[in-house]
Amino acid sequence: MKALITGASSGIGRDMAYYLASLGYDLYLVARRKEKLEEIKRKVNTKVTIISLDLTKEKNVFKLHQELQKKNMDILINNAGFGLFGKFYKTDLERELEMIDLNIKAYHILTKLFLIDFIKRKSGYILNVCSSAGFLIGPNLSTYYATKNYITKLTLAINEELKNSQSHVSISALCPGPVSTEFNKVAHGEFKIKEMPSKKVAKYAIDKMFQKKLIIVPGWSVKLGLFLNRFIPLKLSMYLTSKIQKRI
Repeated sequence: MKALITGASSGIGRDMAYYLASLGYDLYLVARRKEKLEEIKRKVNTKVTIISLDLTKEKNVFKLHQELQKKNMDILINNAGFGLFGKFYKTDLERELEMIDLNIKAYHILTKLFLIDFIKRKSGYILNVCSSAGFLIGPNLSTYYATKNYITKLTLAINEELKNSQSHVSISALCPGPVSTEFNKVAHGEFKIKEMPSKKVAKYAIDKMFQKKLIIVPGWSVKLGLFLNRFIPLKLSMYLTSKIQKRI
């Protein structure tokens, strides 16, 4: 059994790696920080293949699939991504374009290519690490929310296609609220609501993925918030969202 995890050097991706290793999966871990992946390799008892790649570069995304296509992955977890706090007219354009390349293009390419492989083999799991942001509009974190809306809606559409064709392949969207990871440090901001431990989110997500749950939302407070958001005016939703996140 083999699992590919992007963005595996820290946070949710790292903790998913540990959990899947405990279940006996061989791991193919992708991130730029090779030393962080080496640390995971030393701590688990399964086979770990380290792939140091920058997935903001489109050619590297295609290279990753080409290298692993014949390895017959059982699981693809698209987790690599980052955010950028700040007002849209002030945030750095080049950094935002890198975010779009990683949060959207890398997910899109890997999902499509591995989905084709999985459909041919009539088995496989894809878990796209989206966000509760995928159902919201995010002032002060606008580009990040937009990228997560894209991936969330893409994942839901693919799931419906698979369902209609009675495929045995499963695709799920993990949509947590704030999680205790390096996200805030990289994005130069913070949330004003409690963060969930990444280890707890990782285990919950993997367990629900194996149950073929479509939308995976860890935590009752986040579930309740997304449910209530359906019934409030859009302007109020945007106002409330803007008040829980800020640049630091």
